[in-house]
Amino acid sequence: MFTTGLASILVWPVPSRRETGVVPNNAPGLHHVAGGGMPHASQAGGTAMADHQGYFIEDLTVGIAEEVSNAVTDTMIEQFAGVSGDDNPIHLDEDYAANTMFKGRIAHGMLGASFISAVIGTRLPGPGAVYMSQSLKFRAPVRIGDVVVTRAEVAEIDLEKKRVTLRTTCTVSGKAVIEGEALVMVPSRA
Repeated sequence: MFTTGLASILVWPVPSRRETGVVPNNAPGLHHVAGGGMPHASQAGGTAMADHQGYFIEDLTVGIAEEVSNAVTDTMIEQFAGVSGDDNPIHLDEDYAANTMFKGRIAHGMLGASFISAVIGTRLPGPGAVYMSQSLKFRAPVRIGDVVVTRAEVAEIDLEKKRVTLRTTCTVSGKAVIEGEALVMVPSRA
């Protein structure tokens, strides 16, 4: 395991998808929608780009979804504050945060939202996708120790413009903490 920026990355020796046709879906901290196999082909009909492990626009169908889980840590919050410059004491100072309506420290809302970016850039549509817009509604706070399950699901496809609209959600213990919609440009075979 090694750490880069905001998250720890788990690395395990595995033959490439091209060599085996499958990628392990049992890596700690990662959860994929639907049963086993290739994490980018989570529903029938989804085909991953062989070279980049992402989808081509032509391979997407409405309803394909991906999920990733992230346990929020004190270190993540501190690093996010450092990278973003948002040092609001509600995120960093327990004494200050204890006297707020939240009665304790909470994670930056945009830290949770950054998990959506990770799903889009690495899972659905994956490498080669270009984020165009994102709406966000923050429904509840995220705290240190919470496990955030982030989901992106294809809601609409515009083949002509090579864009997809994704429903995006972050949940903690089944409760929505962030909801939104993303517009993403997706690579094409053409």
